[in-house]
Amino acid sequence: MASYDPLDIVDWRRRVFAIYAAVRADPDPESAHSRWREERDELFAHHPASPVPLEERQGFRGLDVAPYDQAWRFEVELRPSEPTPWEVQTGTDGVVPFVQLGTVSLPGVGDLSVWRLTSYAGGVFVPMHDGGCGKPGGGYGGGRYLLDTVKGADLGSNGDQLVVDLNFAYAPSCAYDPAWACPLPPPGNRVQTVVPVGELHTRTTAGVKAV
Repeated sequence: MASYDPLDIVDWRRRVFAIYAAVRADPDPESAHSRWREERDELFAHHPASPVPLEERQGFRGLDVAPYDQAWRFEVELRPSEPTPWEVQTGTDGVVPFVQLGTVSLPGVGDLSVWRLTSYAGGVFVPMHDGGCGKPGGGYGGGRYLLDTVKGADLGSNGDQLVVDLNFAYAPSCAYDPAWACPLPPPGNRVQTVVPVGELHTRTTAGVKAV
């Protein structure tokens, strides 16, 4: 992974948290999604902590994100599950430990495991590998992230219902630069359904290469 100024990383995180705070505050999910797209494009194109390699940023023309489709937004109950551990070995961060917090069922999509990061700062993590990942018109071949609250990607909740909006699915940093180490979806986060919304990975631009 490229070397980044620690304060640039802090600023990147601060901006991501602010983007998702605005998403949660907007009563119109489609409007919130439009802002999410625009502000992420700005970050990826110009921020010094962007995962897009520096030499590729000049040609960057934005992330490939599908138009918003309300049918892929869910507010679902988190069903408790056995606290199954999951440890991810990375080259940059050592072993990243998770434990399963529960499961959510998305109608027409399938079940996804919800994980809790058990190391410093905690957080809820929901990755997803759907049937379109790595195929033309689909997401990044390694999978996408739906929630990663320790890094700001938090769509909120409505009472006891967790908001899981697949329009906000995004590729991890390793999709742009293989020097990054990213936890990829385990078996409980793989579904056969093709999810055609969210950030796609189908065209070759700076930092966005088809798998």
